[in-house]
Amino acid sequence: MTKHHITLAGAAAIAIAVAAPVALAQDATVAKRVDKLEKEMRAVQRQVFPGGAPAFFEGEIAPDATPGQVVKSNSPVADLTARVDALESQLRALTGQTEQNAFQLRELEKQFAAYKAEMDKRVPPAAAGEPAATPASLPVVAAPRPAAPTPAPAATATPPKKPATPPAASAGKPDAARLALVKKVEIPSSGNEQQDAYDYGFRLWSAKLYPEAQAQLKTVVAKWPKSSQASYAQNLLGRAYLDDGKPSLAAVAFYNNYKDRPDGPRAPHSLMYMGIALDKLGRKADACKAFRELDEVYGTKAPQDVRTDAAAAKAKAGC
Repeated sequence: MTKHHITLAGAAAIAIAVAAPVALAQDATVAKRVDKLEKEMRAVQRQVFPGGAPAFFEGEIAPDATPGQVVKSNSPVADLTARVDALESQLRALTGQTEQNAFQLRELEKQFAAYKAEMDKRVPPAAAGEPAATPASLPVVAAPRPAAPTPAPAATATPPKKPATPPAASAGKPDAARLALVKKVEIPSSGNEQQDAYDYGFRLWSAKLYPEAQAQLKTVVAKWPKSSQASYAQNLLGRAYLDDGKPSLAAVAFYNNYKDRPDGPRAPHSLMYMGIALDKLGRKADACKAFRELDEVYGTKAPQDVRTDAAAAKAKAGC
């Protein structure tokens, strides 16, 4: 009898001794998987919300040599394992979505780069100042307040007698009637050479003396290429080409202004007018690309008049 009890007691002790390490091993395996999951989740959070919260840490994911095993039991360990499995599944889905978003972003960047390259090929950057045409309904570029009258313009410091560059713009010898019209345009003399030069070009454009205005505005851009005034002058140069019936040169002038001075005060205007010029050339697909780029690059930052005119121009081009 005593021997029998001793034998049973020994067997129970052995069973407990064997079961304990198994339970401990299962707990350790689940704890490992939870740790790994937390690390991976933090890595995904850093990818999806970079720098979003101070709780994010540096990458700490390393391959696990002992993959987890499902514990088939009704114990709390089994419940925890099921929850870990669900978490792993969600993490895989989130990782897949992040990778998909990154891929789409790369594709968008490629398309945009291809469009830029295509525009560079189609619109040769050489003709920064040449002809184009535009509808009368287009808004007039708001010139910075015209300066007070008096001789001493930007390009040729000689009073109403010989304006800066205009006469040279008439291809051959300007006739007397043309010269008389040019002389009627008052040359500003406020003491600000850069402003006066632009204002004089604006006045020539307003007087519909387009070749003279083009020559004067080119002078402003060449002399002060980095100034904000250059953005106004290059945009108005494109307008002068458009109004002069030369849409191809206008498209070039507008494109150069947008490309060289994307942050300039008249960059959104130039992008919108480039679309109009391309539409006049019968290149509707390219015109629509220009209007689309206006929306993508400037959006609501573009002045209201530009957005209004762009909407009308898009409808006209059938975009």
